[in-house]
Amino acid sequence: MHRFLKNNPKLESEKQKLSQLQGKAKLQYIWDYYKLPILVVCVILYILGYTLYGHFSKKEILLSAAFVNVAPGEELTEQLSSGFLDNQNISSNKNEVRLYTGLYLTDDENDPNSQYVYASRIKILGTIDSEGLDVVFMNQEAFDSFAQNGYLYNMEELLSQTDAALYRELSPFLCTNTEILEDNADEVAFDDSIAYSAKTEEYPMALKVSKSPLIQKAKMNGDIYLGIVGNTPHLETSIEYIRYLWDM
Repeated sequence: MHRFLKNNPKLESEKQKLSQLQGKAKLQYIWDYYKLPILVVCVILYILGYTLYGHFSKKEILLSAAFVNVAPGEELTEQLSSGFLDNQNISSNKNEVRLYTGLYLTDDENDPNSQYVYASRIKILGTIDSEGLDVVFMNQEAFDSFAQNGYLYNMEELLSQTDAALYRELSPFLCTNTEILEDNADEVAFDDSIAYSAKTEEYPMALKVSKSPLIQKAKMNGDIYLGIVGNTPHLETSIEYIRYLWDM
């Protein structure tokens, strides 16, 4: 094989042509003759570089928070993300707090933003199912929706079992809501002569964080509630996040 390549007249001819060319003409000849292998090598190098960059630049998600029917300003967004990392002495080069904003929920069937509501529901369900959501900031309407579906921790049990001192400090801000354990909504939808009935349970599911020093500084309108999603993989960090809201 080696001998064949060495004595290949065509290959020797190409070498002679290449040696006689100079400057741009030589580069153009190389490009015309070796275009395909050059492109293949470039694609391989790009994929390899992109993969390595993604590996070394990927940050660990320490906490994911959603704002539903709540619009945090730029300053508050900064404080609830990198500000929390700074407070915990955690590097932002390798870690991050992920914030989901622009989510909107309502039960008003005549709401003109029905498609946006549907997209928000899909987004919220997807993040919860994939354990990608830890805490949620909500107005009353969104709080009712999360509560009815049983998405939130029993905040009273969680705080009292985690930190008695923290529970005593925050107990005035606990807010109760209603979870629907089972109902006959599907039957009512097909037959409006059937009276709606449901089995429910009430318990504290959120904290009124609009009373926290950090949120008060933002001067946001209306009551804002914070709940911890029941299947959060970052429970301890979620507790630290609550401490941060009141420590500022």
